[in-house]
Amino acid sequence: MAKETVKPKQNPIAGVPIMDAEAIRRALRRIAHEIIEGNPNQESVVLAGVPSRGVEIARRIAAFIREIDNADIDTGVIDVAMHRDDVGTRKELPVVHASKLPVPLEDRTVIIVDDVLYTGRTVRAAMDAINSFGRPARIQLAVLVDRGHRELPIRADYVGKNLPTATREQIQVRLQETDNKPDGVWLEKQRL
Repeated sequence: MAKETVKPKQNPIAGVPIMDAEAIRRALRRIAHEIIEGNPNQESVVLAGVPSRGVEIARRIAAFIREIDNADIDTGVIDVAMHRDDVGTRKELPVVHASKLPVPLEDRTVIIVDDVLYTGRTVRAAMDAINSFGRPARIQLAVLVDRGHRELPIRADYVGKNLPTATREQIQVRLQETDNKPDGVWLEKQRL
């Protein structure tokens, strides 16, 4: 009788798992609590997600704030494609998404929401894009993962997980709504 070989389950992303769906949920719920504590007037808060995963993360944080504090938070989309400082040096033109923010922004706190904070250049581009809509009272930053290696003097106000990385490593975030795969965060090493 032949012995049956059992193949191990394949990870959809090669790399070290960092956060599963439950860890992401807990991190976003904690960020929601911190936003409530840091912004007593939630009616003036706008969560502006950077496409594509930042938009879903902003939606989830807004849902947690609604659940925790019974407050409806405005959400929006802030596309950074044409505000990036590397637009002219890229081989391919960036995909442009429509930016949608509730205006006017004056007297409001806009919280930029993204999945991973790395060099800070995306956040700088997001601030430029927001300024084309108006001048908010404050701009804050919420990210699921802060991996370090800043090139600009930018820091996140709300962080789900600080994860120091090497420059040759990458953080991969997957969300069910944007990637049609189970939620998760992985650390990948780039091959030479």
